[in-house]
Amino acid sequence: MENLNYNDTTERAVLVSVIKNIGDEESLDELHELAVTAGAEVVGIVTQRRGTIHTAHYIGKGKLEELKLFIEDQQPDLVIVDDELTGTQIKNIEDHVNVRVIDRTSLILDIFARRARTRESMLQVELAQLKYRLPRLTGLGGQLSRLGGGIGTRGPGETKLETDRRHIQNRIRAIERKLEEIERHRSLYRDRRKKNQIPVVAIAGYTNAGKSTLLNALAGADAYVEDKLFATLDPSARKLALPSGREVILVDTVGFIRKLPHDLVEAFKSTLEEVKYADLLLHVIDVTSPDMEEKISVVEKVLTDLGAVNTPKINVYNKIDLMDIAPIANGRGIYISARNKIGLDSLMLEIERAVFSDVEVVTLLLPYDKPKEYSYLKERANILEEAYETRGMLIKAEVEKSMMDRLKEFIVV
Repeated sequence: MENLNYNDTTERAVLVSVIKNIGDEESLDELHELAVTAGAEVVGIVTQRRGTIHTAHYIGKGKLEELKLFIEDQQPDLVIVDDELTGTQIKNIEDHVNVRVIDRTSLILDIFARRARTRESMLQVELAQLKYRLPRLTGLGGQLSRLGGGIGTRGPGETKLETDRRHIQNRIRAIERKLEEIERHRSLYRDRRKKNQIPVVAIAGYTNAGKSTLLNALAGADAYVEDKLFATLDPSARKLALPSGREVILVDTVGFIRKLPHDLVEAFKSTLEEVKYADLLLHVIDVTSPDMEEKISVVEKVLTDLGAVNTPKINVYNKIDLMDIAPIANGRGIYISARNKIGLDSLMLEIERAVFSDVEVVTLLLPYDKPKEYSYLKERANILEEAYETRGMLIKAEVEKSMMDRLKEFIVV
């Protein structure tokens, strides 16, 4: 039992975790940060080392009794558990310790509910919350009837909605239909970008690695930035001019995290799939993080699950301004400070090399009696300039190398 001395607040929390594997301690540290992000003061931590989670109340009976005594002494407002619990487990713990209990998933969903700003992200969060609550109605019945009850209760608030399974199922179907319509619009925008030959560069990474700061620094965007987990949920897309004058679309995405709730991934799938359809990924990494390698693994696993494992990628090691000794690039990626705009020129050159590696800028003279070649060029290339000459059309265009054989007779020096 670890007792933390904080001043009294309206939401005082004790964290509970079963340490099963190496790395679970880092997960507990992250739970602490999540709790603070949600507005709680952490007044204690209870851990137990055991190979499996207790099926009835998560921790063993002896540790549960220790938790009860701590709660009686410290009087916290809630218990936050560092794993996803069943409704029965939540009810069993609450009955024993007489304090509201939420799990890691509920905490993350609560933070997402606070951060959502656009209609799409609000719908996505509500969908994830409802899918989380549906199988837990029996265990969460009393908790769900309390409106505005603090952390873990934000989101859909009608008592009838939260206690009536049929109403929840109907609401889930309604939200899914709305999100399908939004996804159709997203697909149209995606097809339009592809038709216009504008490559897409998606920014991905662990939450709070500096993705929105990088978007702002590169594209002059105004994405919200805060030194907290999940500061921004709503993806932003901005046009970025590269050193050669070529343009790409820069897209920000939702940050990843350990034990990212499955329902949340499903709800945000259309947003997260921007990384799947991107021409290039920028994996933003907090180089100052003590568990940097593990966070890299978490992000790579999510990218694999999303089907983006084969998308070209640049590792962008951010926050070098916070290091005592500046790191030396070792071929694994680009080292930058998005906040201080250090290393951005090198990053933009690397983006250009990666995205346009198979593209050449050529000048062609197309005779007026070659309409098929002109149509082919309009469809497959990015035309930069056109001029009407006596002998034909003088065209400057970005052309893929695979097209060169068909067009080589029209290239002018």
